[in-house]
Amino acid sequence: MMKQLPILFALSCMSLIPTTLSSQVDESQTGAWYMYFWNTTFGESNFGLQGDIQYRNWDLGGDLEQLLLRGGLTYQPNNSSIKFTLGYGNITTGEFGDGTATVAESRIYQEALLPQKVGSRFYLTHRFRFEQRWVEGQDTRTRWRYAIFLNVPFNKSTLEKGAVYLALYNELFINGGRNIGDGRMVEVFDRNRTYGALGYSLADNFRTQLGYMQQTTDNISKGQLQLSLHHSF
Repeated sequence: MMKQLPILFALSCMSLIPTTLSSQVDESQTGAWYMYFWNTTFGESNFGLQGDIQYRNWDLGGDLEQLLLRGGLTYQPNNSSIKFTLGYGNITTGEFGDGTATVAESRIYQEALLPQKVGSRFYLTHRFRFEQRWVEGQDTRTRWRYAIFLNVPFNKSTLEKGAVYLALYNELFINGGRNIGDGRMVEVFDRNRTYGALGYSLADNFRTQLGYMQQTTDNISKGQLQLSLHHSF
């Protein structure tokens, strides 16, 4: 019995570790993400702010996947379309299913946003982002992200008020290191997101989108409905 005590103690400790990242996820269950993106500039200056609030569910609502709060300071050089951001994010991740365990994360990120117009109505945006991540129970991590966005209005040549448009994007995530502490390893490939939606411009500076995103990690591939608002002021 005495020889079994260390084993029982280890198993008891393991039971206290949040299971958010290791819970059995039902890949066939569609999730739902509800999101608000905003940005503004300080008058006629080169500086501004941007951020987003995202409430992500493993299901259509009620089973928390993530609550993400993010904001940053932006800078756009004179006579340039590129925009740089230095920002911070706070993320709470919940486990799949009936459990209520959560994992907290703080994140600093640097971003470059490069928009371009192709032809008369193809609006492309490239986003390059580098993150430094402090995830509860893990060593400091880094991650590289590249996203390409495409908006194509149907009934107008711009995304002005009244425009109905197609919205597409693909984003690739690459881990900056594999060791996350205590002998645990992650893959270099973190995840990929592919998205398609219909959008409508409620005003020149306010749009909404309803779409579907497929997220693939090294472990699972799961679909998410997405409802988002995009606001410039």
